Amino acid sequence: MIEQETFNNRYRLDRKLGEGGMAVVYCGTDTVLRRRVAVKVLRPQYAADDEFVRRFYQEAESAAKLSHPNIVNTYDVGREGETYYIVMELVDGPSLAEIIAADGKLPEPVAIDYAAQICNGLAFAHRAGLLHRDIKPANILVTKDDVVKLSDFGIARAVSQQTMTLTKPGLVMGSVYYISPEQAQGHELHESSDLYSVGVVLYQMLTGELPFTGESPVTVALKHIGDPVPTIDTQKLGVSPALAAIVNKLLQKQPNNRFHSASEVASALREARERPSVAAYKIANDAPTQAFRAAPPPRRSPMPDRAFTSISAEEERRSRISGGVIAALVVLALLATGLGYLIFSRPFTLPQFGSNVTVGDYTSMTDTQAQAAIVNAGLVVRFIKSPSDTVPANHVIRQNPVAGTSVARNSLIELVVSNGLPLVGLRDVRGYNADDAKRTLEGDGFTVKLTGRYDNAPKNSVIDQRPKPGAKVRKGSRIVLVVSQGPKAIPAPNFVGMSIDDAVTLAKRSDLTVDTSQRGAYPGVAPNTIAAQDVTPGISVDRSTVIHLVVSTGAPPNASSVSAPNVINMQYGNAIAQLNGAGLTAAVKFSTQTDSNGLIVAEDPPGGTSIPAGSTVTITLSVSGEVPDTEGMSLSDAQATLLQYGYRVNRITYTTSEGADGKVVRTDPGAGTTLDPGSSVTLIVNGAQH
Repeated sequence: MIEQETFNNRYRLDRKLGEGGMAVVYCGTDTVLRRRVAVKVLRPQYAADDEFVRRFYQEAESAAKLSHPNIVNTYDVGREGETYYIVMELVDGPSLAEIIAADGKLPEPVAIDYAAQICNGLAFAHRAGLLHRDIKPANILVTKDDVVKLSDFGIARAVSQQTMTLTKPGLVMGSVYYISPEQAQGHELHESSDLYSVGVVLYQMLTGELPFTGESPVTVALKHIGDPVPTIDTQKLGVSPALAAIVNKLLQKQPNNRFHSASEVASALREARERPSVAAYKIANDAPTQAFRAAPPPRRSPMPDRAFTSISAEEERRSRISGGVIAALVVLALLATGLGYLIFSRPFTLPQFGSNVTVGDYTSMTDTQAQAAIVNAGLVVRFIKSPSDTVPANHVIRQNPVAGTSVARNSLIELVVSNGLPLVGLRDVRGYNADDAKRTLEGDGFTVKLTGRYDNAPKNSVIDQRPKPGAKVRKGSRIVLVVSQGPKAIPAPNFVGMSIDDAVTLAKRSDLTVDTSQRGAYPGVAPNTIAAQDVTPGISVDRSTVIHLVVSTGAPPNASSVSAPNVINMQYGNAIAQLNGAGLTAAVKFSTQTDSNGLIVAEDPPGGTSIPAGSTVTITLSVSGEVPDTEGMSLSDAQATLLQYGYRVNRITYTTSEGADGKVVRTDPGAGTTLDPGSSVTLIVNGAQH
């Protein structure tokens, strides 16, 4: 993406702010409303997926309806060519991910404040029927005034639904540290799924660490599903029991065991800040599964206080009975402990009933889903990666044993998992015609993007490709071909009046070539001085153009006078012949007219004037300023026609794939193109070059 590009003639991209796995974010300007905006540009793999684009528009439009102080405003969504973008409020401040990376754990009051603001934004979105599905520090922005704003509502939902349940499971793994157990298993999601992610973010703010980590995204996802709920060491970290209890409840595996709404979480956070002891007691006794319970406040005894006197006989009898019961219970506990040791310290010594397992059908599942199903069935899994033309990346292609096979528990199940389209060696198409190169690479299964560059190589030929030839590239990848636009045109210098050496030096500096072989007697022009040139100064010419210069030999000895012939209303070729026949040299000027007739319309000095032989007569040719149609003409007729229109032929190329033999196929630039008179034109002719 090139900075300073403008989308929809409105949104100018000024500079890159950052990038992620899904998009690149630019700081931009809304040139209509004159305000700064953030423009998020989707990466090509998303733009190529029609289903995702549909969801993208639908969800982004839904997000645009959200207006809340703790939600980044979505202004617009659109498309420019093959690029999709979303225009959002520009937040002046870092992301929460950047703050955590810089500071580690945050002070408890700050963590409570940030979490409460996150919940306020979520509560508003949930009431509007919109889940976020990708709550993580990178999607949480903090202004310089400590206002928290949630970003990527619509886009997060579109990506989550598309990647978790449809065709691209691997793309969501960047957020696997924050997804809920039900999201990792591909189940239906509700508001409590966003609240689980809030719990992970709050845990990270308080401890500086993530609750679950692992060597791979699959490992982390399985920990979300099956590992015990992590607890915060309140003594070691100095976190209040009330706040630790909130985190514990947010991270419950079952959605029903968490808070019921974001508003409820925000209220609990406020109470934890204002009345921590009461909040801890309420949360601990409300949660069905807690790693700790805060002690309830002390209660007064219903009996009046009595001074201690002595133990009665009845109390002594009860004491003896209680002591006997306690002793019996201790003996039973010791026996149970011994029996448990005999059973569990010597595995496989007792018969196991129903130890066989029927293998399920894991094909077409994602690797995460398949691993969870296999582990839950009491089996062991091993992955084998393989490319596939038909099965999306990170989906199971086949399995061994096959579905329905009965195997013992802890047996190994091998899953062949697609790692996407196969890698193909990229052939070298440099030097090809652009159309041929594009057709060749598309036949190999690639997509092709063409980009132009001025170069001395033949126009429309491939001069470079990215990636480089020979690279191993996944099928379906985009290949960029750099195509020559030919030498960049430059204005023709004025060589008249220069010495030969100065003219050659100027030509080299301008990357032009000059021909100084022509000589002529020019009265009043010093010898070895440029007296005339065949290209009008200022006219755009290709760098490969050869400009022919006429070098003065001075006035001819005994120069006689001649009468300038009248060439008004003559065709260009006839006028030149008349002047040369009279011993005069012609210099041509052009007059672009809408009703041009292709004839000489002015002559200086006028016809009939007596001038020294060898003098220069300036003639003005009436032209239309457009390239004429020469298709089907012979080469000589086409050249004459182009001269009549004020154009020179600087190159002739040949083709055998179109047109009649020996006839002109077309010109470059094409017929009807507006072009400055005096410019060069290329003729394409059918046949072999002689």
